[in-house]
Amino acid sequence: MKEPVRENFRTGLEDLFVTVNHKQLRCGYTTGSCAAGAAKAAAWMLLSGIDVEEIALMTPKGILLHLAVEDISRNAGKTSEQSGDSVTCAIRKDGGDDIDETDGILVYATVSRSSEPGVHIDGGRGVGRVTKPGLNQPVGNAAINSTPREMITASVQEVCRELGWEGGMDVLISIPRGEEVAARTFNPRLGIVGGISVLGTSGIVMPMSETALVDSLRAEMRMLRANGGEYLVITPGNYGETFSREMGSLDLTYEMKCSNFVGETMDMAESLGVKGILFIAHIGKFVKVSGGIMNTHSHNADSRAELTAAAAVRAGAELPLVRRILETNTTEDALDILAEGGQELYSRAMQEICDRAVFYLQARCRGKVQTELVIFSSVRGKLAESAGVPEMIRKINEQGAAREAEEKG
Repeated sequence: MKEPVRENFRTGLEDLFVTVNHKQLRCGYTTGSCAAGAAKAAAWMLLSGIDVEEIALMTPKGILLHLAVEDISRNAGKTSEQSGDSVTCAIRKDGGDDIDETDGILVYATVSRSSEPGVHIDGGRGVGRVTKPGLNQPVGNAAINSTPREMITASVQEVCRELGWEGGMDVLISIPRGEEVAARTFNPRLGIVGGISVLGTSGIVMPMSETALVDSLRAEMRMLRANGGEYLVITPGNYGETFSREMGSLDLTYEMKCSNFVGETMDMAESLGVKGILFIAHIGKFVKVSGGIMNTHSHNADSRAELTAAAAVRAGAELPLVRRILETNTTEDALDILAEGGQELYSRAMQEICDRAVFYLQARCRGKVQTELVIFSSVRGKLAESAGVPEMIRKINEQGAAREAEEKG
């Protein structure tokens, strides 16, 4: 639970809201802003000898934050991670009204003088380490992204100029709850181990923003691509992931989820040079794609009954059956009614949905990424697959075998 920082304390975000679905949602600030604020406060206390209760931080978005400083400690002499006198303090993450696993955690900075010029940044406990290429930082670096590093550097340099320090500074960022939180994020899939990433391109969290999730998907695809993934297995969510594992004969070395962002996934695949994608998807999601709907979240569009009914018409269904499909609330109910028309009608309709979804996926990427599709139902199992699925599975399995052989040396 997020703790109140101080009565009547104002961060500078009190009047900053976004409107989502007719509701005003409060904005927050990123882990990158927390790290930069903590580093600035610790640097000030180290060089001035004076404790501070809050610190001002200008974000890349141009919004000035006033951040409460917590858990201040002074460390004299050599420590386990740094040498020389140092100051440690923390800033508490505030994600506003965003759904955020990191909301309320403390982000610490330990700052000490350095004999080397410049600002030297590293990650300590709870900050992840990059283990795979293709991410924002090189392999071996702490997972502190470029913009937060720039914010930390600029903030510490500002303090050094103001207080007349011309030497270097060492900054160690740590997040004690980072390992616990990382288990609930994308980090393990991305190859970031030991904690969370310090993120943020604007310094500000915009509530319910889809941008952050799409950026995470892009980072994961970039990592898969950098590690040899030319052909990917992509599922919208947990149902698809479970079904793909039950297929047995499919190598899942290069597998990821795309959530509702089907169109964005195709865009990033094209831009990253992915050669092919095998989508494995529940019909409840991908019946929408058969109508060209590229974001499958219900707040964007539904049309499941209408598109299933259209497929039934193309397959030759009688009007009374089609009308009953139009009255259904779930795709599984629609499939039950469709099955009453006989196996041939049912199979033709499923293939219609599958082939039309592939058509729109190809239209999205202008034919530059081979796309194949397996659609399934939680009740009925596999419903249909596109013509190129067997060949795509062969390519995916060969790619996985080559990766395994390479790792064995």
